Amino acid sequence: MSKKTDYDVLIIGSGAAGLSLALRLPPETRIAVASKRELAEGNTLYAQGGISAVLDEADSTESHIQDTLRAGADLCDEEVVKLVVENGPQNIRWLLNQGVEFTQQPQTGSSGYHLTREGGHSHRRVIHAADATGRVVELSLEDRARQQSNITLLEHHIAIDLICTPRDKGKQARRCYGAYLLDLKKDRVKSIGAHSVVLATGGSNKVYLYTSNPDVATGDGIAMGWRAGCRIANMEFIQFHPTCLYHPNAKSFLVTEAVRGEGGILVLPDGKRFMDAYDERGELAPRDIVARAIDNEMKLHGLDCVYLDISHRDADFIRAHFPTIYAKCMELGIDITREPIPVVPAAHYTCGGIWTDRKARTDIEGLYAVGETAYTGLHGANRMASNSLLECLVFSELAAEDIAGKLQQAENALPPLPHWDESRVTDSDEAVVVAHNWDELRRFMWDYVGIVRRNKRLARARRRINLLQHEIREYYSNFRVTNDLLELRNLADVAELIILSAMRRRESRGLHFNRDYPWQDENQRQPTILIPDNYVASDINRK
Repeated sequence: MSKKTDYDVLIIGSGAAGLSLALRLPPETRIAVASKRELAEGNTLYAQGGISAVLDEADSTESHIQDTLRAGADLCDEEVVKLVVENGPQNIRWLLNQGVEFTQQPQTGSSGYHLTREGGHSHRRVIHAADATGRVVELSLEDRARQQSNITLLEHHIAIDLICTPRDKGKQARRCYGAYLLDLKKDRVKSIGAHSVVLATGGSNKVYLYTSNPDVATGDGIAMGWRAGCRIANMEFIQFHPTCLYHPNAKSFLVTEAVRGEGGILVLPDGKRFMDAYDERGELAPRDIVARAIDNEMKLHGLDCVYLDISHRDADFIRAHFPTIYAKCMELGIDITREPIPVVPAAHYTCGGIWTDRKARTDIEGLYAVGETAYTGLHGANRMASNSLLECLVFSELAAEDIAGKLQQAENALPPLPHWDESRVTDSDEAVVVAHNWDELRRFMWDYVGIVRRNKRLARARRRINLLQHEIREYYSNFRVTNDLLELRNLADVAELIILSAMRRRESRGLHFNRDYPWQDENQRQPTILIPDNYVASDINRK
């Protein structure tokens, strides 16, 4: 048994949400940040577009709120939207103080920065660092975190499960006080204790065959929260980014929505535009509409891809505003100043997640969730472009305030930490099983639970996931854990949550489109909430 708490706060995940939370806690706080690869590797690093915030006099908070509500298909929590939008400008200032350098353009607007416009926005309000905003933000926060003596960085550590107090027959609130982590370098499981544990592991879009996300986006935090007893909400709403680069040598390369914001048009191979036939906003319609339109055109015409054309803009403008995309395409022999970009939709963002309150608290005391791992109510049935990094920043600030206050009242001792028991498992000699199950899972999720759904496809997917989970549980029980096994286990749990949520929503709203229910039903204008068997109701997270 462990004799002492290792840290005040354990943050699992090292993207914008996790690192900004760590940097906002008081400097005397003993913090551990766990990252299952290098610290920067995650969705934040690959975010191109920017961060939405009201920074220009021509814009307004009310406009940002209304745009978000409209994009969310009447399923956003309006009070949460207001909270996030109102806290936007101060969080941009905080990033500037952390050394983040956004693209400047003093001659336009009142902000002094170049603001772009993306789908769903009625004003230019997306502040950015060229077309590599996530990279600039992530590396700036990483640099700051490495300078802090109170922050321990546990790179190449993947979380296995949370450590919580047992379920109480008296229905008392359970408490999280640590987690099991697999040290991938030493191949050893550690029990890490903390007064507060934060899940900031990002989204789950590697559950699909085609995704814009890096390999680490396997829904670890959502799956761990579910297994520990947290409610999960709105997992049917998976955002498919309309424009990922279609090329055999361009794995998971996103073409930012800002290309369309700056005049890019979607065309068929013969150069014909098609978006106006689907929405009066054309290419600036919200992502769910654009993704379904592309999906429909590809199926209608038997196409492998469509094309995004911005070559009518000045070549210097294109190279200046989209240097990353320009360079990547040139590597592949595509000159975007002269020819269109081949694109396809791909799984991009998880709008649902672990249910949290307005301080990022979950159903389990001492456990928080921030960023894409969490369901806050901001995104509703569809995330508006560039609201995600904003949500990371705002809720990390709110969580840091709550955690700091709790630490002042915390008792010095927590329950003893149980050691990880490997006494009855062996090393696997059948790694091919994990690889095969991983491939099967991602393929049937793409085929049956993708952009457009049907009841029969969802039923098939549920049967498949039940069989897979049985195999995975058997494998997990008999063999030592590995990174691939843990990620497969988490993806299977997340897949089940997506399938169950999609089956419960008998309408089409936002990102969830079911051909058997192609209408919106006002009686279902509420979040889909899944409750695990080990859920214990408490009053710690009332909104």
